[in-house]
Amino acid sequence: MFVLLDGGMGRELQRIGAPFSQPLWSAQALIEAPDAVYQAHQNFIDAGCDVITVNSYACVPFHLGEDRYQQHGFALAELAAQIAQRAAEDSEREVRVAGCIPPVLGSYRPDLFNAEAATPIIENLIDAQAPYIDFWLAETIGSIEEFHTICDALTRATSVKPAYFAFSLMDAEMDQPRLRSGESVVDAVKAACERDVDGILFNCSQPEVMLDAIGVARVIVDGHSNTISLGAYANGFSVIQQAHQANDALTTVRELSADQYAAYVKAWLDAGSNIVGGCCAIFPEHIAYLDSLRKQ
Repeated sequence: MFVLLDGGMGRELQRIGAPFSQPLWSAQALIEAPDAVYQAHQNFIDAGCDVITVNSYACVPFHLGEDRYQQHGFALAELAAQIAQRAAEDSEREVRVAGCIPPVLGSYRPDLFNAEAATPIIENLIDAQAPYIDFWLAETIGSIEEFHTICDALTRATSVKPAYFAFSLMDAEMDQPRLRSGESVVDAVKAACERDVDGILFNCSQPEVMLDAIGVARVIVDGHSNTISLGAYANGFSVIQQAHQANDALTTVRELSADQYAAYVKAWLDAGSNIVGGCCAIFPEHIAYLDSLRKQ
């Protein structure tokens, strides 16, 4: 049996008609229509997921702008966590809440990462969400330096909770699976194992590139510990190129049906994953199909 995550919050908000535009992205609904955030969580819960992730991905200066972030960043991240907690508590079955730690200086751009600049933003997100979540999910990590910076911040946190780290992969076929930084998955997984993380995942990349990364990770994890979970949750986007400008335009969504996505997920499970779900442009219907498969 596997743990089923939810899907992509931002595009689900857009799909249900919530306020949604760049650069605010998924934070716009928090500001203008928080009930829509609750509804999006509910849609994924109704689809059968075991975990919902806090809608705090865009509660950073990169999306809010520096002035709005300084004035409202903490409160928005806290509100996002409170909404997720309420949606989970309202469910008729057990649903856990994952606190979200996004790439705080820009998605898919490890070249823009700076540990000194990122650290206070990460710490702010941790402090805002910690009282309302069950565990941490650091998402779309683009480099090993970014991983260590997030891990260090969580280690210093006053409220210690399990932490799972999801690396974003290059979408192009390479000599070996690589992070957006160009660093190898081998080195990233070794670094995560050395920090004794609770889980290593791959996310927000095309589903085609996940399997090789899982295979590489499985060998390393098996040689290190039998307690580290492994998983993947891909996006439904077209290929994301290097030097991507996340706030310039919305990424194109590809045609990816629920059964097509499930075929990828089955391969990940066969390769040793025990946590799966969806990222951007993976919708409740994809999650419902995955839930139906595990009930067969």
